[in-house]
Amino acid sequence: MASEPKSSTSKSQTMGRAILVGAGPGDPDLITLRGASALGRADVVLFDELATDELLHLAPERAEKINVGKRGHDAPTRSQEDINALIVERAKAGQTVVRLKGGDPFVFGRGGEEACFCAENDVPFEVIPGVSSMVGALAYAGIPVTDRRYAASFAVVTGHKDPTLPAEQTRWRELGSAVDTLVILMGMKKLDELVAKIIEGGRAPTTPSAAVMNGTLAKQRVVEAPLSELSARVVEAGLKSPAVVVIGDVVKLRDQLAWWERLPMFGKRVLVTRTGAQAGEMASALRAGGAEPVLLPMIDLVASDKLGPLDTALAQLESYDGLLFTSANAVRFFAARARGQGVAGGFSKLNSRVLCVGPQSARAALEEGLPVHLTGSGRGDSESFLRELIDILPPKGRRFLLPRSDIGRDVVPDGLRAAGAEVDAVEAYRNVPAPVDVAALRDDLLAGRLDVLTFASPSSVDNFFALLDPEAKAAAEGLVIAAVGRTTSRALVRVGVTPDVVPDRPGGPELVAALADHMAQTQERGE
Repeated sequence: MASEPKSSTSKSQTMGRAILVGAGPGDPDLITLRGASALGRADVVLFDELATDELLHLAPERAEKINVGKRGHDAPTRSQEDINALIVERAKAGQTVVRLKGGDPFVFGRGGEEACFCAENDVPFEVIPGVSSMVGALAYAGIPVTDRRYAASFAVVTGHKDPTLPAEQTRWRELGSAVDTLVILMGMKKLDELVAKIIEGGRAPTTPSAAVMNGTLAKQRVVEAPLSELSARVVEAGLKSPAVVVIGDVVKLRDQLAWWERLPMFGKRVLVTRTGAQAGEMASALRAGGAEPVLLPMIDLVASDKLGPLDTALAQLESYDGLLFTSANAVRFFAARARGQGVAGGFSKLNSRVLCVGPQSARAALEEGLPVHLTGSGRGDSESFLRELIDILPPKGRRFLLPRSDIGRDVVPDGLRAAGAEVDAVEAYRNVPAPVDVAALRDDLLAGRLDVLTFASPSSVDNFFALLDPEAKAAAEGLVIAAVGRTTSRALVRVGVTPDVVPDRPGGPELVAALADHMAQTQERGE
C-alpha cells in the first residue's frame, strides 16, 4: 500500500494544490498507488528528463505536461528557482500541480526546497514518497543495503555538492570507514576522486563495490570490482549516469541474488503492436519479465460511422436471446454507444444472455456492467466459440446480436444462421491503420534493435508487413515472432511467416508467459 503523504496545514478553497510525487527509480510500475492516483487528478505535470511516457500517460489527456529538464547534476532547462515559481504560480491559479520527480522527492531530489517554497507562499501541498534508487536499483542488482551477516549500518550520500558552497560538504575520508555500506548517488563524474578519498580514510582497497546503471530497467548494467579498481572498470564498461555506486561487503551477495538479470526475457526489446489499454497491460507484463516493451500500434480503433443498425438493435435490446462478444474491444464500443443512447443503465435487467468468446471479453463485459452468462473455454477463436454456443444454447429459433468491427469474421454469424438462428451482426467500430514512422521501424529492424515481434490481431499482422520492403521483412523474419492466438497465427502464415510462440489460450498475459517460456527454453539449449 502506498505511504500516507506528508501534508501542509495551509488550506484554501480558492486555490489549487501542489503534489510532489516520487516516480521511483526507473521502472514505471514501481510508482506507488497514491502517486499514480495523484497523476490521474493532475491539471499540470512538471516532470524531469527521467520521467517515462508510461507515467505521463497516467495523467489526464487534458493535463498540461511541462518538461523542466532536470537530470541529476546536468544543467536543467529551467533553474530550480523557476521551477519553484512555476509550481506556486499554477497552484495559485487553481490548478492541481503534480511535480513528478525521479526516486523519492526528499532524497537528493530538492523536494524539500520546493515544499518549503510552497509553504512560504501559502500553497497547500502534499509529498508522496517514492522508491529511491538507493534501495530500488540495488535490489534489482541483487545487492541488499543491509544484511545481518555483513552490514548493520549504511549511509547514502550525493556525489554532487552544492556549487554555491565553497567548502566540501561531505567528509569522505571520515565517512568511508564509518559505516558498513556506503551508497553514492550522482557520483559518476567524480568517482575516481571520491574513491581515492574513501580509501585515504581507511577503507580497504579490496572492499567489494559495484556501480548500477539504469537500475530496474531492461537496460540495467552492473559493474563489480574491488574498490580501488572500480573507477577504471566503470570507464572501461562505458557506464554513465544515472547510476548508483555501492561500497561494502553486501556486494558479495550479488552472486546469489542477481535475480533481475537472470529472468529469461531480461534485456530483450519486444515490439508491441497492440493499441490502447491492452498495449499498456502487455507492456507492464513484459517489464515485469525483464523485457523492454517498444510500443508501435499497428491499428487505431474508432467508433463506426455506420451506427444505424447498432442503434436500431439497442432500441430493441430485450428482444434478443443472446448478446455475443468476440473481443473486448467490441464490448467497450458497444457499451459506449449504449451509454450514449441511454441504454446502459438497463444492462442488469437484460433478458438476453451475454455470451463472451473468452476471459478477456468477459472481463470487459463485467467492467461495463453486463451480466456474463457464458465465457468460452479460452481458446479464443471463432470456430471453438461457435461449437460451444451451439452445445450450450441451441440456436434454432433464437435471435442473437453480434456487435463487432468492420472487418469481423463471419464464422460465428454464418454458423449460427446455418443452425437456424437469426443473427444481427452490426458494426460498432472500425480498424484503421495507425500512423507509423516507417523509416524508423526499418532502421530498428535492420540495425538489430528489436528482439521480438508480437501481434494481437490479423489486422496488426497485415498492416505491419505491408509497411516492409523485402530487406526489412527478411530482418523481421529473423526475430522471435509471437502471436496472441490461433487466428493471428494463421494471419502470419498467410503473409509467409511462421510464428515461434502461440499461447494455448489467447491474451496478453498468456502471450507474455508463453514468450518467457520460449526464451527460457532457448537459454537452456544455449541458443
